[in-house]
Amino acid sequence: MSVKLFKNCHIYTPVDRGSPAGGKAQSQITSIPHGALLVENGLINRVGDENAVLAASQALTIDQVIDCQSRCMVPGFVDPHTHICFAKRRESEFQMRIEGTPYLEILKQGGGILSSVKSVDAATEDELYKNCLKHALTALSFGTTTLEIKSGYGLDTKNELKMLHAIDRVSRTSPQDIVATFLGAHAIPPHYKEKPDEFLDLIINEMLPSVHKQNIASHCDIFCEEGVFTIEQGRRLLQAAKKLGMEVKIHADEVHDLGGAALAAELGAISADHLLAANDENIIKMAQAGVIANLLPATAYSLRKPYARARRMIESNLPVALATDCNPGSSYTESMPFIIGLAILNMNMSPAEALTAATLNSAYSIGMAKKAGSLEKGKQADFLLLDGESPAILGYHAGVSPVIDVYKHGEKVS
Repeated sequence: MSVKLFKNCHIYTPVDRGSPAGGKAQSQITSIPHGALLVENGLINRVGDENAVLAASQALTIDQVIDCQSRCMVPGFVDPHTHICFAKRRESEFQMRIEGTPYLEILKQGGGILSSVKSVDAATEDELYKNCLKHALTALSFGTTTLEIKSGYGLDTKNELKMLHAIDRVSRTSPQDIVATFLGAHAIPPHYKEKPDEFLDLIINEMLPSVHKQNIASHCDIFCEEGVFTIEQGRRLLQAAKKLGMEVKIHADEVHDLGGAALAAELGAISADHLLAANDENIIKMAQAGVIANLLPATAYSLRKPYARARRMIESNLPVALATDCNPGSSYTESMPFIIGLAILNMNMSPAEALTAATLNSAYSIGMAKKAGSLEKGKQADFLLLDGESPAILGYHAGVSPVIDVYKHGEKVS
């Protein structure tokens, strides 16, 4: 048995009340100015005022005492939407975008997702694994202790499985907890351009059963957007995934308001992601159905689009989560501090709301809240020490990471 005491820290954490935090609850953060954290075998045994924790731990033999030097302690970040399993960057497309070429036009020209599909097809599983691991460890250095990784650059059974096997290897190598999502419906391959329903049949009848049989992805996602998949196609795929016992989520209403948010509510999706164009009525439907709004501000930043309406969502009691959307095209960043800063300064979220969004709500949006997302007894001792007095430092000290130390299961990992 290993017992560690982390003392002399100012703890900030959301409180897990058994569901994601929406509305006013999203801003309710526990602050413990003279805090301590007792860790037993990688799990939190006690958290609270330092004197109270010390008094309650007298019966235990403490193996190590770590002085946190009055630093701010927060839960490890949870990044619930990434595409970090890819083969090559797409830097040239960035130049096209800043010169004014719309993303959907780049996609039509064979760029965008389809460019990554070509490079993944040419890559070996080992090459994908190494590149994915590199990005995961970079995310770790920025404080991400739990993250989701999607497939979606394969678009055929062989390459989708190759990606998911690479992701599985990363999950067994990296210190982080990793959740894999099957995104075979990320784009329509050129040879299926005129027959998208046939491609969807391939996903439902071949790819999805293969993924489920090998048990290498717990979630299923689809990109519903003009020129990609329709709402009805999204309904077909996600219903099939639900029948197999998978959690479902949707790339919804990113560019156009197609009703992806309403579909997420109808199906009871665990999250709807992007939502830049989602309308008020469907935001309310999501809130009523218990769907989490997973917002990706770096994508809006990179594409120079208006940000998702986080304030409207929070006022509608819709729980908001935050993610990097790290990918080689529209949002190439592994930094959750950057995401939190964007949410605070450009989406009008308070530091407390943004912290909840990047920890507890993000954990709920990938089914990891029992283990991660808050500093509470019984959860994993995944936490960060920040160079700042409060979580406001994440927005205040712009352009840098205030993360000093990263702990996973009570062990320093970065």
